[in-house]
Amino acid sequence: MTFLFDSPVVNGIVDLLANGVLDLAWWQILLIGLVLTHITIASVTIYLHRHSAHRALDLHPAVQHFFRFWLWMTTGMTTKAWTAIHRKHHAKCEQAEDPHSPQIYGLKKVMWEGAELYRAEAKNQDTLSRYGHGTPDDWLERNLYSGRSVLGISMMLIIDVTLFGALGAALWAVQMAWIPFWAAGVVNGVGHFWGYRNFEAQDASTNLIPWGIIIGGEELHNNHHTYPTSAKFSVKPYEFDIGWVYISLLSKLGLAKPKKTPPRLAYGEVRPVADEKTLEAVIAHRYEVMAGYAGQMRDQLAKEVGTLKAGAVDAQIVKAATRWLHRDAEKVPASAVEQLTKARATWPVLDKMVTMREELRQIWMNTGRNREQLTADLQAWCKRAEESGIAALREFSLKLRAVRVTG
Repeated sequence: MTFLFDSPVVNGIVDLLANGVLDLAWWQILLIGLVLTHITIASVTIYLHRHSAHRALDLHPAVQHFFRFWLWMTTGMTTKAWTAIHRKHHAKCEQAEDPHSPQIYGLKKVMWEGAELYRAEAKNQDTLSRYGHGTPDDWLERNLYSGRSVLGISMMLIIDVTLFGALGAALWAVQMAWIPFWAAGVVNGVGHFWGYRNFEAQDASTNLIPWGIIIGGEELHNNHHTYPTSAKFSVKPYEFDIGWVYISLLSKLGLAKPKKTPPRLAYGEVRPVADEKTLEAVIAHRYEVMAGYAGQMRDQLAKEVGTLKAGAVDAQIVKAATRWLHRDAEKVPASAVEQLTKARATWPVLDKMVTMREELRQIWMNTGRNREQLTADLQAWCKRAEESGIAALREFSLKLRAVRVTG
């Protein structure tokens, strides 16, 4: 018996189970794990998110099938369920029907129980039928990917253990937790709770950091919610979307075709008055227009603060004004309202800019007025801005009259 357990065959089997076929060091397995989980992230952002949910790009059938197969083995998710749930998130964002809003469920629940929220919504047949249209319904989807998700992730476990031994099981566990944590937890949770905002989108979406690498570009969540049908998530020169890098490479290989990217403000000569073409351009680029206005307000606030003597204004008032004065009134928390009221009383120029910001926003929000009336409203706004005696308002109005529609 002792001879049997000491035999080369048994020792070889034990060694295989412990170290796997490749017999790699732990740090090598760690690096491989980072590559494999990054492929999963890329599959989610490129295939499920940008291609399937938003139709922002077309993908070659071979690329689509690779992503579907990879996601079947590494997540067990189906294209229809993910697409439907995400489309519903956009349609009902921050409302009671939103499948995973931290504004509704709380950040802690979405962050740590995001996968559970996803699975619960995936069982909602109304969600699947209403929002899951246009997703694959071929033989593979019906007979393999949709009905045998456990088979896929089980295959991944066998492959990991065979190649990497005991550490392969740990690698598999990380692979299974990767999307639930980063996508269901971080993006859906923190991405609607904390971060910076380039645009005043109608929801609470934020950009987590300007460099979208770890989550494939999904870090730029406010940009995405502002331009959901764009295949590119970065909009500022300092922002980086690695998902867009991959899409660009696939495009050069003829394997992908982006349909839309974020619009860019273009300027021509300043028109004598704001006309219907100006109105069209302003409405088409309203988020960028308001982002530009916010920049003017921040610059003006910096000038106002710079003229004050130290301690002349409570630091908390300055802090609140810097963070919230350029935001839509409904986005300002109740705790900051009193400080903003004091800030507006302290700086009349900023008070005027806040008032005119809201008047400008109402131009495209007022759906009860026709094109001619809205054009007249815009002309009147520009006239008031240029006659206000405030240099920042006059400068902004002149730029507004030079805005052009871009593709």
